[in-house]
Amino acid sequence: MKNLQELLEHQLRDLYSAEGQYAEILPKMIEAASDDKLKKMFTDHLNQTKSQQDRVRQLLEDINVKPGGVKCKAMEGLVKECVEMIGEDATPAVMDAGLIADAQRCEHYEISGYGTATKYAMTLGHDKMVKVLDAILDEESRFNEELNDLAIQEINKKAV
Repeated sequence: MKNLQELLEHQLRDLYSAEGQYAEILPKMIEAASDDKLKKMFTDHLNQTKSQQDRVRQLLEDINVKPGGVKCKAMEGLVKECVEMIGEDATPAVMDAGLIADAQRCEHYEISGYGTATKYAMTLGHDKMVKVLDAILDEESRFNEELNDLAIQEINKKAV
């Protein structure tokens, strides 16, 4: 990579990969969850994740970059942790608490990635891209907060 534009392109391709990997594990997390609110949150976020991946793909296409070719190794590791949690012999409430923890790790990674990409796009004057990335960043942050609230208000107490 020779400049910030190329780094931005790499970051977007990484986020595209991350969203795709997350979309693949979320159905398994939905199945493993026992709490109805958590199942609904994961289901809603699965749809949102697919939309986010589509928007990142469109951003890449808008700048004539193919979305594939990069595998997000960080999300790959986070997904492995989700798979390990799903395989645990845990009570339903403890499973739900663990699934929330793993989902929040995924969200924190995405929040970091979208925050960075947004700043790069800002620096490069990609105003339309900034709006799209900022909207996705808000969605990721909001979902993280919703997970946090559910954990604190209900799930963690059940897991005690």
